Formats: sequence, structure tokens, C-alpha cells
Amino acid sequence: MGNRFFKFEYLLLLAVFTIATCGLIYELVAGTLASYLLGDSVKQFSFIIGVYLFSMGVGSYFSKFLRRNLLNTFVEIEILVGLIGGLSSVILFLLFESIGYFQFILYFLVFVTGCLVGLEIPLLMNILKDRVKFRDLVSNVFTFDYIGALLASILFPLVLVPQLGVMRTSLFFGMINVGIAIVLCFLLSRELRKPFLLKAKAIASFLILLLTFIFSESILSYSESKLYGENIVYTHSTPYQRIVLTHNKSDYRLYLNNNLQFSSADEYRYHEALVHPVMAAASKVESVLVLGGGDGLAVREILKYKDVKKITLVDLDEGMTRLFKTNKILTDFNKSSLLNPKVKVYNQDAYIWVKDAKEKFDVVIIDFPDPSNYSLGKLYSLNFYRTLQNVLTPQSMIVVQTTSPYFAPKSFWCINKTIGEVFPKTDAFHAYVPSFGEWGFTIAANAPSDDFTKARRKVSGLRFYNYQFDKLNYFTGDMVSKGIEINRLDNQILVRYFDEEWGKL
Repeated sequence: MGNRFFKFEYLLLLAVFTIATCGLIYELVAGTLASYLLGDSVKQFSFIIGVYLFSMGVGSYFSKFLRRNLLNTFVEIEILVGLIGGLSSVILFLLFESIGYFQFILYFLVFVTGCLVGLEIPLLMNILKDRVKFRDLVSNVFTFDYIGALLASILFPLVLVPQLGVMRTSLFFGMINVGIAIVLCFLLSRELRKPFLLKAKAIASFLILLLTFIFSESILSYSESKLYGENIVYTHSTPYQRIVLTHNKSDYRLYLNNNLQFSSADEYRYHEALVHPVMAAASKVESVLVLGGGDGLAVREILKYKDVKKITLVDLDEGMTRLFKTNKILTDFNKSSLLNPKVKVYNQDAYIWVKDAKEKFDVVIIDFPDPSNYSLGKLYSLNFYRTLQNVLTPQSMIVVQTTSPYFAPKSFWCINKTIGEVFPKTDAFHAYVPSFGEWGFTIAANAPSDDFTKARRKVSGLRFYNYQFDKLNYFTGDMVSKGIEINRLDNQILVRYFDEEWGKL
């Protein structure tokens, strides 16, 4: 080959490693983008994994029809995989708001990428079959393939998304794919037909990806401005979600994975309704646990009570709590509540934290995102509420945000009924929040004699809640649903209710 340090088969096995790593990255990018833009991460990842594996099988099948110029074909496919996979996130971001058949484009790109990746491994084995013993060939190819897949699955959530973001990650690995093709073009020039043309294709593709990478922030800003229709003042990707803060006149809005989290114009209605009924009715409020609520807005309301000595906040996403500790706009909203010496923040899975906790709390305020997928649905399950008793006393009270009783009555009453299986005293109530519509809550107590309408303590200066609880717990006929099942871990009926009801909207 003209280079004693270089072996043909080792270079191609390096290509296998790259194919596996990049191919899985493109699959993870598509799944993450689908979760950001369409919601329900479990369903989106499940569909994308299925389509990707199926398309790899299709590609593998059609590889048997490729019999000539195998090395040239392999290099051209490597270029195509890098170009299509690398640009896939850019295409998806730009088209989301522009076309009505977005999901078709999403799965089409996944299918094409999978077919190309599926073509490569059989092609490579055919190229190497006369140079390497069959036993060693199969072993080496699949070893490098699986190692590459493992590396991608570890790097993607821990390094790539936090450091590069989804769009830059796909572009970066597209450049790696095409970069391998360029290396093959130069080192295997004698083995290739028309190497000059292949080099030109590879270099041109690399430059396209590089230029797109350089301007990716501008592209992302443009696509998100179309998506939100508002002035974007802050964006950040964490391992768990895409955070976007927008500004329109005097209104700031926070979006998590394309879902509105709060509007500064009316968030006080939601957070006063969430916090003050339970804080007023509880027999003691010295120690308060907040699950979710990484924005610190519920904590802001809790700190208005002088009796409170300690607040523990458990939120999975450190990126979220750090943002609400440091961003000047956001600390103005939460009054720097997460920096208060009374507040201790734990960035852990609430399900696990509650199970392992040794402390007891007088009040627990649960402000999880809506149960749009199974990982969130477990936090509304019968098992979770039973586990929650681990941190409660016989006099403790809890309150849970319970989605909208108007838009999702089955979901609302499912959560309420599930809580009622664990707590002897429960009640449901709702408040109108203009940005969301009617929004619901469930309050519960371990002591059956507790009265939720009794205000043991009050604070002044509230804009919405006036401590008249009985004005909030009346439900009209269109907010009532019957024949609802309890949400258990083994059926996750709540997620199905939620998907059915909110999917219509």
C-alpha cells in the first residue's frame, strides 16, 4: 500500500467504528428533536428506534445487489451518511413550523440514514472477505460496531448535548463521517476508481457541514423565532430538556421542550393557587419539601411565611436550577428564592430521592411537569404516593399540580383518585390562569379531620388567592369525568389519558 505503518483492513475497521458511532448519534438526535418538538419522549424514541433498525435491515438486504466498485460505493455512502445525518437536525428545525407533514419528514430522514448505515456493514465485509479470515472478519467488524454504539450512547447525554447542543452534535458527527471518507480517498487512491472525483465530493460535503456548523447558532435562532413567534432572549440545552426564554412587550415566557412552563404576566395565579391553600391549612409549616419546581417560583411563595425554617427542593435538572439562581431576569421573578439560606437544592430523580430520604416534612408541594410520558407518569402513580409517606408525618399535608380539569378531565380525576387511594382526606380545586386556561390541583392530608377551608395562617400582599378555598373547589359539568382508573406503575393509564386528551389539541 506504500506505507508500512498502514494496513488496509485496519483503516476500514476504523470506518466501522465511525459508522456505528455516528449512526447511533443521528438516531439519538432524531429522538431528542422529536421529544423537544412533538413531546412524549418514550413514544418518539420507541418509534424512531424501530424505524431506524428496520431501515438498517432494508439497507442490509439491498446490499447484496451491489457487486461492482464496492470500495467506491462504500466511500460514497460514507459521504452521504455524513451529509444527510449531519444536516438532519438543521432540516427538522427549519421545517417544523413550515409544513404540516413534519413527522413524515422526520421518519423519512431516519429511514434514509438507517438504510445507508445498513448498506455499509455488508459492503465492508464483502470488501474485506478476501483479505481477512471469515471468523476474524465477523468478530472484528461487530466488535468495532458495538464499541462505537456504546461510546455514542455514553457521550450523547453526558457531553455532546450539554456542550454542543442537538444541532451542532449532528453536524459535528456528520463532519467526522465525511472526514473518514476523505481519509479513505487519500490513503486508498490506488484502490479507488476516479479518486479525484470522490475527493472533490467528500471535500465539498465537508465544507457544507463546516459552514453550517459555524452558522448553526444563527440557524437555530431563526428556527426558534419562527417556532415561538416572540423575541428569544435566552436558550440552553441540558441533558434533559431545551430551555427557551422569550420576551414580548412586558411578558416573559419560559418554554421547556417547546411546552410553555410559565408566563410572567400570570404565573402568580398558578403559584399562589399551588402554594397558599396548603400552607394556610397545614398544622405546621416549619419544614417544606418541593418536588419539581426548579424555577423557584413556588419557593418564592413559601418564603412569605415566617414560620418556615427549612425548604428542600428536589429537581432533576441541575441546568434548570442553576439558571434560576444566576440569570438576572429569572432571579427577579423568583426573588432569588433559590439563593435563600433556608433553601437546600438537590438535583436528583424525585422518585429515588423520596424513597431514600430520612427526613420528615410538614408540607410537600409537588410541581412536576404534566404526565406526558412514562418517566413522568411514574411520579403520579399509586406507588409513588405510597412511597411519599416515607417523608410525611401523621399531620402532614401535600398538594399536587394535576393538569387541566377542562382540557384533560380524565387525567385530572385519575391523579385525584390515585392520591385518594393513599390519603384519607383529599380535595380538588382549580384556578384560571390565562396562559393555560383552567388549571387544577389536588390537596391531601394524612389526618382525616383536617379542614382545607380553615386558614391557620395568612400572608398579605397576594394578588390572586384570598384564602377562600371553597371558591376554588367547585367544578362545572364539563370538568367532571367518571369511570376513571387508578394510575399504577404496571398500567400507566394516566399517560394514555393524557395523550388522548391533549393530543386532540
